Amino acid sequence: MSVSKIPESVLVVIYTPALDVLLIKRADVPEFWQSVTGSKDAVDETYEQAARREVFEETGIDCRPASALQANLQDWGLENIYEIYPQWRHRYAPGVFFNTEHLFGLEVPAHTAVHLSPREHTHYQWLPYAQAADRCFSPSNAEACLMLAHMTTSKGAP
Repeated sequence: MSVSKIPESVLVVIYTPALDVLLIKRADVPEFWQSVTGSKDAVDETYEQAARREVFEETGIDCRPASALQANLQDWGLENIYEIYPQWRHRYAPGVFFNTEHLFGLEVPAHTAVHLSPREHTHYQWLPYAQAADRCFSPSNAEACLMLAHMTTSKGAP
């Protein structure tokens, strides 16, 4: 029995102090570049917990509690609601057509090691935030990359 995905997800823009953004290429869709994304694993999982878990699972970057980067994960206090792409609706319960995506930023030191989950992603690259926005497949991801400069100047006050 397969369990339906929860239509609540996170988008985590991982970036360096120079505002270079980490993009990862999905294994299941050619040329689909994105930031870290993922759905909650359980209804009671918080967005923050999902963000920390997804970052570690997809990139190997550790911002979980008690890690050196724990304090660097910033909740941007923003959400997008978007229509789930038809090719992925089968993952959700019947009649679910929209997803709520909660945005986070994670600042990491330059040259942070990335260890992809090969089941999910095949390549990664660091790009200046405007170029990263151009490369993103998802419009909400592109918009988040473009907001990066503003979000980092207003740390803690989105």
